[in-house]
Amino acid sequence: MSIPFLAQREDQQQLEWIGGSVFSVLLDAEATGGQLTVGGFDVSEGEAPPFHVHNNEDVVFLLLSGSVLVWAGEEEHELREGGILPRRIPHGYRITSEKADLLFISTPGGLEKMFRHAGRDLREPRPEGFEIPAQLLAEAAELSGNVVLGPPR
Repeated sequence: MSIPFLAQREDQQQLEWIGGSVFSVLLDAEATGGQLTVGGFDVSEGEAPPFHVHNNEDVVFLLLSGSVLVWAGEEEHELREGGILPRRIPHGYRITSEKADLLFISTPGGLEKMFRHAGRDLREPRPEGFEIPAQLLAEAAELSGNVVLGPPR
């Protein structure tokens, strides 16, 4: 039996992430019976996560607005609105537009644990000089079976 899940923006947890980007948890594993995680990224020019791979879930990024330089394995691609980033291969990206919005979908659910472990909930006061150290990022990634392979490209 399916149960409808409705959430308004004010109900969605927002987390400060790498480089001051914001990850909004739209649907988490709890809301989807473990089947799915859906989130949104609001990012600025230059934002780039480390080169990494997801081992436990398929991940799709849909670029809603902006432009992004993407590395999929050793290939480099420029992505414009509507593009989809790869899944289950080592990847990374760098935002090349002033701002970009990305829709993030992963299955099975649970990847939000990584963002919650290392990110800062925007409902809490921001500590001076807040950043996510590489060790905490690697620890958070490992919680979800992800592996940081190297620095941002």
